[in-house]
Amino acid sequence: MTPEQYVQQKAASSGSSFYYAFMFLPAPRRAAITAFYGFCREVDDVVDEVHDAGVAATKLAWWRKEVAQAFAGQPSHPTMQALMPHVQEFGIEPRHLLAVIEGCEMDLEQTRYLDYPGLQRYCHLVAGVVGEVAARIFGQTSDATTQYAHKLGLAFQLTNIIRDVGEDALRGRIYLPISELQQFDVKAHEITKREYSDRFTALMRFQAARAHQLYDEAFALLPDADRRAQKPGLMMASIYRTLLREIEADNFQVLHQRIALTPLRKLWLAWKMQALGRM
Repeated sequence: MTPEQYVQQKAASSGSSFYYAFMFLPAPRRAAITAFYGFCREVDDVVDEVHDAGVAATKLAWWRKEVAQAFAGQPSHPTMQALMPHVQEFGIEPRHLLAVIEGCEMDLEQTRYLDYPGLQRYCHLVAGVVGEVAARIFGQTSDATTQYAHKLGLAFQLTNIIRDVGEDALRGRIYLPISELQQFDVKAHEITKREYSDRFTALMRFQAARAHQLYDEAFALLPDADRRAQKPGLMMASIYRTLLREIEADNFQVLHQRIALTPLRKLWLAWKMQALGRM
């Protein structure tokens, strides 16, 4: 298996909404974003699949060394071998990859966030920086597009947090800020025990409203000159925001299940944005 086949398989098997947006890109950009996404998945999987925190920390430390080695011209992992031919053309720097690793390291060290600004720092590393790199690969021409990409990445991550509340709680993590749990009088043990209440629903409506606001703010920041090039990001936004609306329509029944869109529906939403420019 070639490095390119390896990252393609990684992206396809993930079932992620990102994969459906990649399908419409020209081959060089598709190869670059698929390799970068493969890197993000590899690092994220360390946290999600390695149950011993010490082992996971060692693996993430290995990835830090691999990034340095790859940019020194000696990548050893197939993901980095697939990515390195594209880094110069699309302005991908070591700091981008190290930020993603740092965000995953936070998952090993921190399972709760005191307030929203603290959560934003985490989201910046695992989603905002990813959005920045993706925007460069898609074909960014304006500096203002970076702000759009970071804001959209934050909206995506908050949508993920809303979707995965129950699943994350089983792993011992609650990303909803403690100050906001207190604001709505929701106890952490109610989430871990999958106890629904009007208070929990109100908390989640608050989270969803903030995510919707971020989507709107992101779209307003996207320069017209880059709108066409950034269609893949807008495809993902269409898929993610539709998912958020599905969760709202289901009254935030996220503690006992993972609400998802079907692959066909994701493909339809991506095509609609590509062909018609509509969400």
